[in-house]
Amino acid sequence: MTEVVTTEVIDGIALITINNPPVNALSQAVRQGIQDAVIASEADDAVQAIVILGQGRAFIAGADIKEFGKPLMEPNLPDLCTRIEASPKPLVASMHGVSLGGGLEIALGCHYRVATPDARVGLPEVHLGLIPGAGGTQRLSRLVGSEVAIEAISSGRHIKASEALSLGIIDDIAQGDPRENGLAFARKLLSDGKSRRAVSELPAPKAIDWDASYNALLKKGRGQLSPAYAVRGVQAASERPFAEGIKEERRLFTELMQTDQRQGMIHTFFSERAVSNLPELKGVSPRALDSIGVIGGGTMGAGIATAALLAGLPVTLLEMSPEAAEAAKGRIEGNLQGALKRGKISQDQFTTLTETALTPATDYSALAQVDLVIEAVFEDMRVKKEVFGKLDAICKPGAILASNTSYLDVNEIAAATSRPQDVIGLHFFSPAHVMKLLEIVVPDQTAPDVVATGFALGKALKKISVRSGVCDGFIGNRILSTYRAAADHMVLDGASPFDIDTAVTGFGFPMGPFAVSDLAGLDIGWAVRKRKRAEGLPKGARDTEYADKLCEAGHFGQKTGTGYYIYEKGKRGGTPNPAVTELIAAERQEKGLTPRSFDAAEIMRRYMAAMVNEAAKIVGEGIARRPLDVDMVLLFGYGFPRYRGGPLKWADLQGLPKILQDLEDLAQENPHFWEPAPLLKQLVAEGRSFDDLNKEA
Repeated sequence: MTEVVTTEVIDGIALITINNPPVNALSQAVRQGIQDAVIASEADDAVQAIVILGQGRAFIAGADIKEFGKPLMEPNLPDLCTRIEASPKPLVASMHGVSLGGGLEIALGCHYRVATPDARVGLPEVHLGLIPGAGGTQRLSRLVGSEVAIEAISSGRHIKASEALSLGIIDDIAQGDPRENGLAFARKLLSDGKSRRAVSELPAPKAIDWDASYNALLKKGRGQLSPAYAVRGVQAASERPFAEGIKEERRLFTELMQTDQRQGMIHTFFSERAVSNLPELKGVSPRALDSIGVIGGGTMGAGIATAALLAGLPVTLLEMSPEAAEAAKGRIEGNLQGALKRGKISQDQFTTLTETALTPATDYSALAQVDLVIEAVFEDMRVKKEVFGKLDAICKPGAILASNTSYLDVNEIAAATSRPQDVIGLHFFSPAHVMKLLEIVVPDQTAPDVVATGFALGKALKKISVRSGVCDGFIGNRILSTYRAAADHMVLDGASPFDIDTAVTGFGFPMGPFAVSDLAGLDIGWAVRKRKRAEGLPKGARDTEYADKLCEAGHFGQKTGTGYYIYEKGKRGGTPNPAVTELIAAERQEKGLTPRSFDAAEIMRRYMAAMVNEAAKIVGEGIARRPLDVDMVLLFGYGFPRYRGGPLKWADLQGLPKILQDLEDLAQENPHFWEPAPLLKQLVAEGRSFDDLNKEA
């Protein structure tokens, strides 16, 4: 078995090399190996300096995720960093690849740091609901100051080597091999007669307005605690002796470890990695995917095309006329201009993508040889079936035909072709080149390698891809329809849309449901309501009409300047539209409803009960294979607060018996709408959780 930490001595310099593929995670064996190697090197009179470096792709990428949730094993990381720093011999971290979390804390425990030009460092613990717990807040703030340290820790961002050097996080940048870089740096230290330089012995960072910084980060994070706790960690570095600051950092870290937020974010961390790992695709190879077609160059189609181009896929974009094709190209160029400004692509790449990789077309024959076609046309079954009939006639055998429908029956769309095995739903979220979620909707007859290709495309586009079965609205929009209906019911019964939006944003969503409707366009929901009325509403359903009257008056939200809110040019956000209050009052009077008051707690009780219950039905019916699939859809497509882990993780943390009791109480007023999901009742009866189902999948 290969040793995870080895030592060799060259010219009086001990090289301690970590070899724990793939990214040198800080397992117990690595921690023990580093500690033993440092102690042995100190005891060796021939050793004058020590260098720690990583083999392979990285210095140290952070903690070992295999140890998450398990009892801590000695040596713990805080003690190891302290022990490294206490070495009487100069100790150098020679860094390359990533040095993240505990990896950077190890480097900060060293006396000097040298990095390759492509190296990146960071303290991303905030994304797990934590702050650095091995001296990161104490040492980084002594190197870079309070404000820079708070920004780096609260954002958890990766910092490039050049910036790290300018900030003072590292001491030098050197081209070449980390081993030779470390040796050269250590040799120079010795030749210059430099001794150890402990970060803990540097002056404490200066004080700032700690409370203002804390409150600002709490507001920015919509209630997420860990970014704000970074302020308190750095405050301890400023106000206390180093050893006391370390104790306070550890206390804050331990406090966060006990929170629901930490559990929610750990759940999110692992679920992101598990969501596209489907047993049904093991051993199934995707089809070749070298070019794609996109039908429709509106906002959605242009976004899909942009995402594909940025992923290196040539795109043929089909529109109805040369003028429409040119307009679509302009939208794509506008999207790519954004990537150019952010430094994601160069000017040469922009030119190549817009002039070579993108091919506008107006005839279906242009799609004859592409490997996959995604239609993004009007959300109307007749139109969709007409498009697929044409694709069936023109596309080569084996080409995948995909619909970007948000609600419609993909089985019915597939039946419009002679090759239903090649049809799949790829539901992107707008703007498609920005939003990370991709629902992969699998009809009954779709071939396994077509599903595998959908997930391969999602990976190429850097999406969070979630498998969904076929139903009205699939996973996300079906749940959205239900919790939005709960909101509409509350409005009829006395709540205002604006109070509901305030309660929902207070829970941690970036926007409330009515502001979201304004952003998406009220005409979308209007079309869905008209379709559902035509199909026949379910027994006991409560219909609302006040939003229809807004649409009938031409008010579709942000794009027309008026919806639930009124939007003024040059002003961010909107102000409540008083006409909405009048329309609601008129509908209440017409229906003989006496309004009552709702506080934020009751609003969220109903809102979340509706969301969780519909999600449980979706899992119970097999539309989603696992509860985590639902959680990832709501997190990445609908703004569910990440630190709460998704609706079903949130339900587990609240306690499923409590959720069931809420539903049973609410069912007294509307048995149809609030009927508890069979799966929820089953889990409560068996004393199990949604997470138990994730572990069994």
